[in-house]
Amino acid sequence: MNGSMRPRIGLVAVTLELYETLVPGLRASREGWLRRAVIPVLETSAEVLFGGAVFGREAVESAVSDHERAGVDALVVVHLTYAPSQVLLPALQRARVPIVLWNTQELGSVDASFTMAMMIDNHGVHGTQDLANVLRRSGVRFEYVTGGVGEAGVLEELADAFAAAAAVGRLRRARVGLLGHPFPGMGDFAVDTTHWVATLGCEWRHLSVADYIERSAGADGAAVGSLVKEYEACYDVAADVTAADLEATARAECALRSMVREHGLSAITYQFMAFGEDDRCSTVPFVGASRLMAEGVGFGGEGDVVSAAATAFFQWLAPPASFTEIFTMDAAGESVLLSHMGEANVGMARRDRKVPLVARATPITRTRDRQLALVTCFEPGPATLTAMSLGSGGRWQVIAARGEVLDFGPLPGFCVPHSKWRPAGGLRRFLTGYGRAGGPHHNALCFGDACGRLRLAAGLLGAEYVELG
Repeated sequence: MNGSMRPRIGLVAVTLELYETLVPGLRASREGWLRRAVIPVLETSAEVLFGGAVFGREAVESAVSDHERAGVDALVVVHLTYAPSQVLLPALQRARVPIVLWNTQELGSVDASFTMAMMIDNHGVHGTQDLANVLRRSGVRFEYVTGGVGEAGVLEELADAFAAAAAVGRLRRARVGLLGHPFPGMGDFAVDTTHWVATLGCEWRHLSVADYIERSAGADGAAVGSLVKEYEACYDVAADVTAADLEATARAECALRSMVREHGLSAITYQFMAFGEDDRCSTVPFVGASRLMAEGVGFGGEGDVVSAAATAFFQWLAPPASFTEIFTMDAAGESVLLSHMGEANVGMARRDRKVPLVARATPITRTRDRQLALVTCFEPGPATLTAMSLGSGGRWQVIAARGEVLDFGPLPGFCVPHSKWRPAGGLRRFLTGYGRAGGPHHNALCFGDACGRLRLAAGLLGAEYVELG
């Protein structure tokens, strides 16, 4: 797994075998252009692996295999000349990573100075059409980008495609931890785990509350002390929060972190009531979950493995991202209140003040110690609200809407994260469209306009993409 956020792509550049005898220097010439003018530009947005231009089925299969062994996030196919689709099809059918077809060439214009030699050097477009046709007929998913290196928007489109491919690849290799059990009766995130593994590729792992309790009690004293100092330095700790409260919270975070680390988790979810089923439980790890999200670990509430995986997926795709939930409609403000029991990506908090660290006035479940939470209010500005869920016929869907986080909070007396988000298309239109699409009650928020990358990623994932205006 490519652990870095920088995509790693394998470049498969193809030519026609016939030209090896008709135009012997053509492959070397086209490869030279690629190395000189194309790859350096691609490397501004991705790590590029390239072994040389190839022709013929065996050479294509060898190039694809080499890239996959190197752990690339995507294959980018470039036709340096025309090359027949059936030479590439078998290797691309077997590929385990997303495929991007880049329809490009060196020449920028065809005018009166155009020559046969220039045509031979710049005729890959119909090769990409041949290949796109057979891939679609064969049910192989791919993304298609057209344009030269210097054309406006092309490199941005490629960067988005690479990021989407990398996120999809990481999702397929992700491991999600379920601490406790899902909230009884919540059906919108119920999932057949066999279908889950067969379609998303994610691995899920059950984690016991008893193990969490033992890890919390046995947390290293120095690590606990260090976290307490960090809380005091980084957050606005409420006056009634005691040293014992901070220690219990730090122990809970140590326990959660050790579970994420030792199980190699990309995301984690818990159901808060499960902690109250064991009277040895000290507290709920609201603070730890919020801080782990800020470090890129996905999270889902109520034992929702889907939203946990989705939040990690959106983090990789359009960072940063946070788990959240629509709690209340604000008709007057054309917005919704986003909140949850105690979890939000604290790294997305507004930057003009410290995040309050407070104790819940009423415990959400029975624990021996008080339950602390970071009252995160998101930084105002453009933001995309999104969700991933199962739709009709067992097909995954990604739902997204553009909007804006408003300048709101923290409200006095609030002990949970809370923010207001206003959809660009109007409140009623957004909520009605979201409901008609079967959107789940767990969401994620990404800063900026993430819709382009969400659309690309959904296509590579084979999911339906629903964009709400």
